[in-house]
Amino acid sequence: MSSISMRKTTLAAAGLAVAGTLVLTGCKDGNEEVPAAPAAPSAQASQPGGYATPPAGAPSSPAAGGYADGSSGAPAAGGGAVATSGQSFKIGQAATVPFTSGSKSGQLALTVTSIEAGNPADLASLNVADKVKGKTPFYIHYTAKNTGTTDLSFASVGHMKGLLDGGAESDTLLIAGKFEKCPSESLPSGFTNGKTQASCAVALAPTGTKVTAAEYWGDPYNNLNKPAQKGLTWK
Repeated sequence: MSSISMRKTTLAAAGLAVAGTLVLTGCKDGNEEVPAAPAAPSAQASQPGGYATPPAGAPSSPAAGGYADGSSGAPAAGGGAVATSGQSFKIGQAATVPFTSGSKSGQLALTVTSIEAGNPADLASLNVADKVKGKTPFYIHYTAKNTGTTDLSFASVGHMKGLLDGGAESDTLLIAGKFEKCPSESLPSGFTNGKTQASCAVALAPTGTKVTAAEYWGDPYNNLNKPAQKGLTWK
């Protein structure tokens, strides 16, 4: 586990279609979610539609190549070279990544397609006004394409966050249930090679600042691996 003590705030909100509870989680330098005790349990928060519950099982130790799947940027079947720790991409450029969710392992091409500024009023229906006061939502739109040979039906991608001007990590709003401004769902049934799904993550920026970049910190691109790895960024 990371020894870094600095924590960023992550908010989990329940949408209108979900029984509402608000869960605060901490994030050690953005790579590890540490849930605080919720006021009441919410079954929906751990379902594939949200990010609030991390995938079961700890990340495996990386092989000699430097990644948990044993790769080190070598060409990957059908998806180009596997992205390396800390690699940067332009908005619209795809990154080929090894992907694990529960018992499923495969390969995805992730592409951040846009970062859109929202309006604080967008969050009114989520009943989190006290937690997001003075913040503006930014919507990180991205796609996930299956470039491997594994059927990734119902897996959850997530692990996408925003970066402010200067590179500081933004707060993240986790939503269980429907949020039309920034829809995010688990991968659909029959998500086999060549299939693509669009998704979205909500980043929160203090008034007067902007989310100007996005970072993917799913395994193995985080500090839970030894040696620690860095996230992939789009700007």
